[in-house]
Amino acid sequence: MTPEPIPHWPGRMVGSVHVRSTPEGPAEQAVFVHGLAGAATNWTDLMDELKDTVTGHAIDLPGAGFSPAPEDGDYSVAGHARAVIGLMEETGPAHLFGNSLGGAIAVRVAASRPDLVRSLTLISPALPDLLPRYGPVRVAAAAVPWLGEWVAASLRLIPAEQRITASMAVVWANMDAVHPLRLRDAIEEQRRRDDLPHAGAAMIGSTRGIVAEYFRRGEENLWKQAAKIRARTLIIHGRHDRLVRPAMARKAHRTFRQVRLVLLPTAGHVAMMEMPQVVAAEARRLIGETRLGNAPLPS
Repeated sequence: MTPEPIPHWPGRMVGSVHVRSTPEGPAEQAVFVHGLAGAATNWTDLMDELKDTVTGHAIDLPGAGFSPAPEDGDYSVAGHARAVIGLMEETGPAHLFGNSLGGAIAVRVAASRPDLVRSLTLISPALPDLLPRYGPVRVAAAAVPWLGEWVAASLRLIPAEQRITASMAVVWANMDAVHPLRLRDAIEEQRRRDDLPHAGAAMIGSTRGIVAEYFRRGEENLWKQAAKIRARTLIIHGRHDRLVRPAMARKAHRTFRQVRLVLLPTAGHVAMMEMPQVVAAEARRLIGETRLGNAPLPS
């Protein structure tokens, strides 16, 4: 019988955002940034695996999870990065983790505030790709003015169970591997968010924010920023990722200065949820290398 998953970590407000943290323990800190339509709870199991290595803090990005809408209404990648930087100024330098949209945000943070980033772990980061898969094309369509609002309103007419099941079927390689309690938690959370007045605007705004990054040029382009990052970097990518093409993982491996790429043959878009023990082992290795400073980062 599959063991019951652990409860989600308790949360509190840190400045303007809600943060879930593991009990205070190891001196080294870690900050975890979720993806589009996600929340701090996406990191529950990975944080459990790493709690003896780092004290973990998972942020609910502005407007997501239990975080309120930002006062300025800014859901751009830069706006989300400011929220993450605000948290890291509280925790001190930390090992930074990001998944999907959270990976793009983490790149922006690491490029702009290298003093705060001890190491960088990116799980299927949503870095610009002008040949996106079907899922990102739908995201881009939802970002179109007026159409996005219509899509958001239409989705609310679909029962939460159907929306969550469809979403998990896309981001997990094997939907059957989702524990029933985790599925129930996600459905209950979706129902809660359906009653929040800012939920639709947060989703549409964050969607438009990541789509805008795909077309950004100049020094603020995320690939150019990635090339400047000096922190040791780990890229983890599932071969069954239906949202971010595996070719982007190879491009990331060529772009970051100090990087190791790990391709997981049976994972999808959210490897930290699908196989937290495997991701934790790779993250511990990176953290150990960072402590040693001059240890090699094998490919």
